[in-house]
Amino acid sequence: MHDTGRDTTRTPRRCQPLAPVGLFALNAGEIYHRHPSGYRMPRITRKKTPYKIDDRLRGYLAEYGRGLDLPIQYRDLGRYSDAVTLYDKYNNDTLWVSLLYPPEDLKHIHHALKKIYAILRADGDLSVMEHLYVDRVDLCLYGNTNPFRVRVVNKINDNFDYFYIKNADASRVYGLELEGLLSPNRISYVVHEETLIEEHIAGIPGDEFFKRYLQVGKVDNEIRLAKEFVKFNERCFVRLLGDMHSSNWVVEITPDFEDVHYRIRAIDFDQQSYEPRKSIYMPQYFKKNMPVIELGLQRMTPRTVRQYQKEERAMIASRIRYSFKQIRSLMDVMAVTELAPMDNVKQLRTELAHHYRDDRYLKCTSMGKIVRHSLLRLIQNN
Repeated sequence: MHDTGRDTTRTPRRCQPLAPVGLFALNAGEIYHRHPSGYRMPRITRKKTPYKIDDRLRGYLAEYGRGLDLPIQYRDLGRYSDAVTLYDKYNNDTLWVSLLYPPEDLKHIHHALKKIYAILRADGDLSVMEHLYVDRVDLCLYGNTNPFRVRVVNKINDNFDYFYIKNADASRVYGLELEGLLSPNRISYVVHEETLIEEHIAGIPGDEFFKRYLQVGKVDNEIRLAKEFVKFNERCFVRLLGDMHSSNWVVEITPDFEDVHYRIRAIDFDQQSYEPRKSIYMPQYFKKNMPVIELGLQRMTPRTVRQYQKEERAMIASRIRYSFKQIRSLMDVMAVTELAPMDNVKQLRTELAHHYRDDRYLKCTSMGKIVRHSLLRLIQNN
């Protein structure tokens, strides 16, 4: 599927200026000069193949404090005796179930989970465990990964927090690491053997935000929200994070002394550098994002959008320079890691070579090498 309608058989030119990719771009986004509902939106139709964490990636994680010993593994939480359907405050089935464990296992499991929380939130300071208790362990019944979600409560003030326990997958780990290095967001996670512990990212899920804020006139500054979506779109495309429809990101709302700020954050990193089509890595092409796409069309001009694109790419370039040693180490490992079938790599490198008019993409033999080349291009042009 070709997004732009251009002839993709033409040999790409080399080293052209970086092409913008946002809602009003003159290449991949040019369709948005027409009504976007007339475009065939991308869909992921095949289940993603999980990839094991290899020794090189484990070495990187250990060097940068992400590889730690944990008192419990993902598989251990599967020994529950019963499950109860979990409903939200509107009495809708959440597709999560709350788990019940045998009495002989419960004490050990809860103690281990509190210890993990201390590792995740307090840098391993176990004294914080004194005031905590595990209120609930939930299991997600939909999706590919069936994660566990742990709710931890502070006895003193009843404040609560969550964290997730998942099967460790190399794609997700690279996605989390790139999020922390290239975005304005920091994220806490640790890996041990085949288990991934991931902090909860607070925010309003995108689809809920549309229904309860945007579509009922409760967004205080629509231009800021539209601007943030443009920037989010840029971040995803630069680092090739796919499948960012409205169920896979959240909105943070931060009141300021004069107005309100919005931040869009990814919460699902399973589709890091896997899919073969470039449109999968561009949130602007997902039908479920249509409310905020239409908002951008109403509130921004092409010139304004290009300005926001340039701003975000300059910020990403600054983050790369600031953490250059660590990003180079990560890219060296990612470049030799299998993260997708070779057919996916070939199709994506061809589409990106055409998109950027840079035939050096055609020499990339892995998804990691494609990401590395995109980051190198970015700092060369900023």
